[in-house]
Amino acid sequence: MPKLLLVTGEASGDVHGAQLARALRELEPSITLVGVGGGHMAQAGVQLLPHIARVDAMGVPGFQQLWAGWKTLRQLSTVVKHTRFDAIVLIDSPGMNLRLAKAAAKSSQRIIYYIAPQVWAWGRRRLHLIRKVIKRILAILPFEESYFRKEGIECDYVGHPLLDELEESYDGRQSRQVLGLKSEKMVVGLLPGSRTKEVQTLLPVFLESFHIIQRQYPESQCILAQADSIPDSLLEPLLRGFSFVKRFKGKSSEVMAASDLVLVASGTATLQAALIGTPMIVVYRTSRLTYQIGKRLVTIPYIGLVNILAGAALVPEILQERATAQNIAQEALVLIGDSTRQHVMKEKFQVLRKSLGSPGASRRAAEIILAEIRL
Repeated sequence: MPKLLLVTGEASGDVHGAQLARALRELEPSITLVGVGGGHMAQAGVQLLPHIARVDAMGVPGFQQLWAGWKTLRQLSTVVKHTRFDAIVLIDSPGMNLRLAKAAAKSSQRIIYYIAPQVWAWGRRRLHLIRKVIKRILAILPFEESYFRKEGIECDYVGHPLLDELEESYDGRQSRQVLGLKSEKMVVGLLPGSRTKEVQTLLPVFLESFHIIQRQYPESQCILAQADSIPDSLLEPLLRGFSFVKRFKGKSSEVMAASDLVLVASGTATLQAALIGTPMIVVYRTSRLTYQIGKRLVTIPYIGLVNILAGAALVPEILQERATAQNIAQEALVLIGDSTRQHVMKEKFQVLRKSLGSPGASRRAAEIILAEIRL
């Protein structure tokens, strides 16, 4: 009876981990899944380790994040030292998971990494550690397999799990009806992220941006996608005075599908919006220290996953000091007024979707993991 440890630290990793867990259980009903994650993984049958919280981090961590991360790492290191698993599956979150991999390797545990660390963008120094302690990488981006193999690291491209989690197509009009919106009026969607600091930084700017857009389009509607990881208590003070905003928790796909345009924090959500087919503006803003460090480490010209995969500035990116309400609104108004540009953007989104292959990433990953532990 195989026993796996699944570990993730991000809200998106919780969703991907849940999909993987379901696939593992379908292929091997007798499997025992233990892990660190959130509600999605628990619902998928993963026995979450008690008193060990996942750590969501953005930018240079503060004392509270460092303390929480250290505590989690220490607890997990104890678990992998005293409990034998057929494999430890690390999901995304390289800041925490690569440290755990190092600790687990000392106990001769088999380690598989699902959703590879993006060392091709920054952090090449991590390749030595990955080569030393990771048995196999399951990559979700098309170019990653050859990249890691050239570095002497066993890697398989399994496809992107978002294709498993999204509908094949979305009807914008139907989505508006489901969300209680006026079908004939413009809709702007706000996706400020899934981390506390990210939302606190970007949501006020997004709200003010919409205010500026609304001056030109008075009847436009504004909807907010609230990530499952963001509590109501965080949003309520930020939304005070913005009663016109309709908030939907755990319905990011529906919000994207219902919107004519989305303002979205850099991250997996940019690819999600592209796969759904919604024009977007990507925004990234963090502390000055984090940004300056990042500028020196990042080796690619784009920050949005959509642009990285397209290899071109397919969607606008507004970064750091430029990420003001005025600049975001101005870029949005230009895009709203250019139907040809929107059409071209949507066509390229379709090309991008085809480049990711077919759904089934979670099942393919599960098949490889099970084959690996049976060797």
